[in-house]
Amino acid sequence: MASCLVLLLLLFLASSSSSYTMVSAAIVEHSFTVEDMSVRRLCRDQVITAVNGEYPGPTIHVQDEDVLVVHVTNNSPHDLTIHWHGVFQLLSGWADGPENITQCPIRPGKKYTYRFKIKGQEGTLWWHAHSSWLRATVHGALLIRPKFDLPLPYPTPYKKIPILLGEWWNANVVQVEQEGLATGRGPNGSDAYTINGHPGNLYPCSQNQTYELKMVRGKTYLLQVINVALNNQLFFKLANHKFTVVAVDATYTDPYITDVIVLAPGQTTDVLVKANQPIGSYYMAARPYADTQPQIGFPNSITRAVVIYDGASPSTTPIMPTLPGFNDTPTAHKFYTNITALVGARHWVPVPRHVDNHMFVTFGLNLASCGAVNGSTCGGPNGQRLSASMNNVSFVIPNDAGLSMLEAYFHKVEGVYSRDFPDEPTVKFDYTNSSLGLDNSLIFAPKGTKVKKLKFNSTVEIVLQNTAFIAKENHPMHLHGFNFHVLAQGFGNYDPIRDPYMFNFVNPQIRNTIAVPVGGWAVIRFQANNPGVWLMHCHLDVHLPWGLAMGFEVENGPTPSTRLPPPPSDLPKC
Repeated sequence: MASCLVLLLLLFLASSSSSYTMVSAAIVEHSFTVEDMSVRRLCRDQVITAVNGEYPGPTIHVQDEDVLVVHVTNNSPHDLTIHWHGVFQLLSGWADGPENITQCPIRPGKKYTYRFKIKGQEGTLWWHAHSSWLRATVHGALLIRPKFDLPLPYPTPYKKIPILLGEWWNANVVQVEQEGLATGRGPNGSDAYTINGHPGNLYPCSQNQTYELKMVRGKTYLLQVINVALNNQLFFKLANHKFTVVAVDATYTDPYITDVIVLAPGQTTDVLVKANQPIGSYYMAARPYADTQPQIGFPNSITRAVVIYDGASPSTTPIMPTLPGFNDTPTAHKFYTNITALVGARHWVPVPRHVDNHMFVTFGLNLASCGAVNGSTCGGPNGQRLSASMNNVSFVIPNDAGLSMLEAYFHKVEGVYSRDFPDEPTVKFDYTNSSLGLDNSLIFAPKGTKVKKLKFNSTVEIVLQNTAFIAKENHPMHLHGFNFHVLAQGFGNYDPIRDPYMFNFVNPQIRNTIAVPVGGWAVIRFQANNPGVWLMHCHLDVHLPWGLAMGFEVENGPTPSTRLPPPPSDLPKC
């Protein structure tokens, strides 16, 4: 009898364990229908491209170790791909999404299914179109829970609220980009900033287009803040409330208390906020951070939403926060440099100490020859065309190659790209000297589709150095396929003798997108443990088509489990 009870108990435990595993490693399936829709904003009806008739698009909820399957039907008039921003895509680079880098676009009227596993990640990420400027309206949150519902390394919030900070144009964004490229002067700036798709009541005709968030006094909320804007970093505050930063780019951080956060396009920041103020209404607001020279314009306005405490009178006038000035670099730099990783948290990895590849990469704006006929000029400085480069190479996306760069890598097809991206700039100069901003001997960069070849599992350290060409800017650099440690960052030209003493090898923040300081530098380090072709680029959409990008070709590993599998049979054709 006792042996029977033991056997039954073992069968029950095995059954429970099996069910538990199945629940924790589910297949999460979504269908995206991408098509044009009309949305009323800023006193007018505007046709936009959106997913499932939603703006912003659907929020995806998954658990670490889940398999995500997203069926995309492109009913829009535009070529389209979807990028899962910050997802590692370990051995699933075919699903990464950047157009003509890892896949050819999904043509109008066609379908494609993305399939990939979430591996060793939890927190706030997002998804967006990676074709032309469709990211402005084709985007949404991707929220990853810990597997087995393991406890969070911070107090469990009462509710989790995604907050998407975006931009709005009173125009077709694809046409805005095309017109800017045609003139050579750059695209027009946006007409408004948004919070969860709403401009807020400081803009015309937007009194009833202000996002509202209800809070219960005494409760703690997790705001999952995502900068989905195309071209602007943003300060973000909630009047009379403090934030506790607990994660950035889906990696846990040491708790950091602040009353303001700043996010570059592509970055995410999770903050705890306790509803501990008198019952009433409070504005949360965002405005641009753009400490740049006059040559580069930007929309300097404010979007705001309302936080209303339960029990507050509807007639209560919300309290407005005092936002930093648009050029408040000290506040931005203080925030960016005070974030540190939570050592020992799930998925935390120490800094690799041995470096196989040292790179020094300069980047910024450039000029390209106008190429106009009959003596006409273009709209950029000196009558030329605006361009951009990394190490004096202006990256060209291979739109006419007939296959993506990843397909060329897998099938060993030569001629689509070259493996000669330089480890350092071909010409050395005073990188942040504004007097060289329009130096004709330096400012023109040749076009090319170049990558840096890396051995599997090698460690890469990159000094990212801003330049002062055209304008000093703060550039958000995004690396596909990997997270990286941010060892240090500062202003001016990187000093290879002095600045390494600043390196944080103990608890540096871990990110997928770094805002390199205006007129300054940052040092990042990552391990190339994911074979394939991966893009590194500025996450300002105005700069990618100008050429501010490069690629990494990571070799296959030595075993079948470390080699990129063949492409899916339904991968779109060029």
